[in-house]
Amino acid sequence: MQIYLLIALGGASGALSRYGVGRMVSHYLAQEHWPLGTFAVNFIGSFVIGAVYVLITERSALHADWRYVLMVGFLGAFTTFSTFSLESVALLEAGKILVALAYMLTTLISCVVACWLGIVVLRAA
Repeated sequence: MQIYLLIALGGASGALSRYGVGRMVSHYLAQEHWPLGTFAVNFIGSFVIGAVYVLITERSALHADWRYVLMVGFLGAFTTFSTFSLESVALLEAGKILVALAYMLTTLISCVVACWLGIVVLRAA
């Protein structure tokens, strides 16, 4: 039962953070053709999951239960891959094929790189 509460606590926090960060980025860096809020959330979440992974599994700097709060709950709710998918389809259906492909490719590559950077940064610290 405790694991479910940890996940729920992280999930609620992650969902609220996702909404806030997405709105803030979209407001200050509005792009008509690029879903920048979703992109930023996915990029940040990818970096953080890499860093948290190192802190929990390699450094034991955080108790293993933080995995449920941070990785499963918070980051599970914070990252928006389903939203990314829907926005990609919307761009395709709007006939913006090149924008959609660029968005998908940039998001996938940069988020994998961000995750790797999170691991590298924490391993080097």
